[in-house]
Amino acid sequence: MSLASRSNVPTRRSFLASMLAAGTAPLVLPGRLFSQTAPSRQLTLGCIGLGGQGMGVNMKQFLSEDDCRIVAVCDVFRERTQKAADTVNQYYGTAGCRRVDDFRAIISDPSIDAVVISTPDHWHVPMSLLALAAGKHVFCEKPTYTIGEGRDLINAVKRSGLVFQGGIEDRSVAHYHRIIEWVRNGAIGDLYHVDVTLPAGMLHPQEPESPVPAGLNWNLWLGPAPSHAYTETRTQAMHWRFIRDYSTGMLTDWGTHLVDTAQLAVNDPLVTPVDVRAWGEPVPENMQSNIPARFDVHYRYGNGMTLRVRSGEGGESLGRQVSLRLLGSKGWIAINGWRGQFSASDPAILRLKYRPEESRYIPLPPSEQRNFLDCVRSRAKPTYDVETLHHLCVTLHAGLIAMDLGRPLRWDHANETFGADIEANQRLHVKPRADWQSG
Repeated sequence: MSLASRSNVPTRRSFLASMLAAGTAPLVLPGRLFSQTAPSRQLTLGCIGLGGQGMGVNMKQFLSEDDCRIVAVCDVFRERTQKAADTVNQYYGTAGCRRVDDFRAIISDPSIDAVVISTPDHWHVPMSLLALAAGKHVFCEKPTYTIGEGRDLINAVKRSGLVFQGGIEDRSVAHYHRIIEWVRNGAIGDLYHVDVTLPAGMLHPQEPESPVPAGLNWNLWLGPAPSHAYTETRTQAMHWRFIRDYSTGMLTDWGTHLVDTAQLAVNDPLVTPVDVRAWGEPVPENMQSNIPARFDVHYRYGNGMTLRVRSGEGGESLGRQVSLRLLGSKGWIAINGWRGQFSASDPAILRLKYRPEESRYIPLPPSEQRNFLDCVRSRAKPTYDVETLHHLCVTLHAGLIAMDLGRPLRWDHANETFGADIEANQRLHVKPRADWQSG
């Protein structure tokens, strides 16, 4: 089913309301019950989604932090859940980590302070909304699935008074911190343009229906996405990421890293661009993937800065395909590859260092996981707060919508619409499937 055919109301907000009314959502507990955490007490975490990012990055990092404790883990693949529980229990030397088959059991557990969400994209905001409603702080992977649900998430965070941290690491990666520091301190003069190269997407052919593997809760994997027969590779990250029912492709995946750094450099007061035009290579017929693998997107910001985001040639490891190039009135700086090598119009730029008291940029933040724990205790603004995530995803989703429609779009930042463009505005939201709750 296309994105356009799923773009009518109800929104994710009404989806949450229907779950509450049906009694299938967790008990809504007052946020104040969890808003004060004693500094000496370990924060209790429940991890939802235990794939490569969930277990190999987020769970691993939180395990290494002394002031938190993972007390429950959950995945729709029972084998992953058992492996994660065994890993946590072995690390702590106890048998205290619970293996949970349904994420709602974690969200409704009053003994858990915060949830870590590392699921496919279509689950990010629905799970976050439910967790916030249940009084939980939220660490959630990027990106949002639609523009509209990002605004819903902002409103929910504000109502709750709880901490939300987006799982994006580049602001705490020295490479990308340094390149922004050079730009903010005038090393290349006045910035006027940024070029970003992202990995090309992937195209996979249609597959026949297959039996659902033992130990997989297929209905919960789909969740709010349209009902669909199980196929052999559909749940693999490099497959679902290019199916619109679950994700929005490489532009919003790797784009959340490189384009965030680009927008920091652009430094527009409105954050998001005002104009976007895009090209996407048509997807051949009979493909399971239905998002253009190759693309070329052009943005113009209100302060006159321009940004071009395009796909690489493909065929290499994903990290090798990415690049970032910033052009100013006195020269340029570039970085090739993820956390790769710097280059500049003048090599002397790369030797510039700034004392904290003279730099026009913030000090390097800690990792996003460490920052989350600190902010839960202090209530400081996280490195990737909910509005930062939303504004970044507005830019990326706007590029994909312009690509789909094949025409330039103008973004109204104040009203968060594409002006009078009815067809583009219909794509701000996606209608969720509600009947998964009874499955």
